[in-house]
Amino acid sequence: MDEKNLRKRTGEANGGDELSLQTSKPKTTNLQQEVGLISGICMIVGTIIGSGIFISPKSVLANVAAVGPCLIIWSACGILATLGALCFAELGTTITKSGGEYPYLMEAFGPIPAYLFSWTSLLVIKPSSFAIICLSFAEYASAPFYPGCDPPVVVIKCLAASAIVVITAVNSLSVKLGSYVQNFFTATKMIIVLIIIVSGIVLLAQGKTENFKNSFKDTKISIGSISLAFYNGLWAYDGWNQLNYITEELKNPYRNLPLSIIIGIPLVSVCYVLINISYFTVMTSTELLQSQAVAVTFGDRVLYPAAWIVPLFVAFSTIGAANGTCFTAGRLVYVAGREGHMLKVLSYISVKRLTPAPAIIFYGAITIIYIIPGNIDTLINYFSFAVWIFYGLTVLGLIVMRFTRKELKRPITVPIVIPIFVTLSSIFLVLAPIISQPELPYLYCALFILGGLVFYFLFVHFKFNWAQRISKPITMYLQMLLEVVPAEEDTE
Repeated sequence: MDEKNLRKRTGEANGGDELSLQTSKPKTTNLQQEVGLISGICMIVGTIIGSGIFISPKSVLANVAAVGPCLIIWSACGILATLGALCFAELGTTITKSGGEYPYLMEAFGPIPAYLFSWTSLLVIKPSSFAIICLSFAEYASAPFYPGCDPPVVVIKCLAASAIVVITAVNSLSVKLGSYVQNFFTATKMIIVLIIIVSGIVLLAQGKTENFKNSFKDTKISIGSISLAFYNGLWAYDGWNQLNYITEELKNPYRNLPLSIIIGIPLVSVCYVLINISYFTVMTSTELLQSQAVAVTFGDRVLYPAAWIVPLFVAFSTIGAANGTCFTAGRLVYVAGREGHMLKVLSYISVKRLTPAPAIIFYGAITIIYIIPGNIDTLINYFSFAVWIFYGLTVLGLIVMRFTRKELKRPITVPIVIPIFVTLSSIFLVLAPIISQPELPYLYCALFILGGLVFYFLFVHFKFNWAQRISKPITMYLQMLLEVVPAEEDTE
């Protein structure tokens, strides 16, 4: 774009600090509705099925110590994720804005909880999660080139950073391209899922059932162990709410959002339970706990001549999950910027591509920062409980709005018992680990969340002039560099 084709916008709302495209023909600069039902299902399945199912089985089993409770936990996690997603379906069709929990918290409780959610999610939870997925991809992708030893750390980090750059570029260039990439990797990851499931069924048919005898023997059950088992299981299900981040880009969201959830999440739940059953057909509980990579061990024992298939397709699985995470989380940055809770340029739309390119690029840059230290698994473990604080708060907002916002049109209404159950489950998941194993990192996490209030009052609520003077020229420069403009306001 030539700088001559840009002019200062004189609208009062913009304060003269933004640029808008001047063309001979008006061009709509809003997010495009390009995501249909199939792409929505693929987005849910592709985002949920990542590295979790290949890592979490070991952690879930370690907390309950027996096959029977392990399978029950996996089934219960699927039920909780489905119920939570149904609550989000009501929220997503009632408040048809992208950004997931952000607009729902804004409508239910006001700007402060919404800001704290965006603060925590944008700077810690989502980029850390994206980084872990890409690091997992890098480990699986590089493993075949270093047989008998661990790949060098620098190779893993560089490969992970490269994956982040490629995924960020793809999603910045085109909504359709991001959807097509998601659909492709979802198809490839379902191949490895089907290979494991079919192999398990064949082994069961051959009588490999000895590991399921006395499946509740030596069970270790306590409030703390159950909650930690749920934490690890739900980590594998994380992504059940991702479609709500792109509601504005769904074709016919009133139909496709709930259908995608109803089809996608139960499909994932069935796959997860069957995959765990397949693992136990060839490994005892002790062997599974001793395995460094459960899926690779399964492949070595069942698919020996073609064992290389497992790390290859697990790499596909993780890169697909990373793409889905980037596709949806970039929209959270976009919505937060649109509401004035982040730099305003983050809410702008690419003139040529009609994607929230600044938001996606920002998200990718933060994620690369998390790649540098590399060992962020422990940080995520302690910060993941913050996710369920906001899940619970968001579903509580659904209950609150049933009474305070009765005028809202609700194409989908779930029975009130469902959001009540999800809210109580969230309270249990947040408090149980703290009560059973109180540790300082939980306090650090809480302080970080509340620390967002300092930035909210300084830069959002009071809007000091010196901050505005600095941000205006930066915004104008980035507009010309990235060729982006503010999204047009919807007119009723």
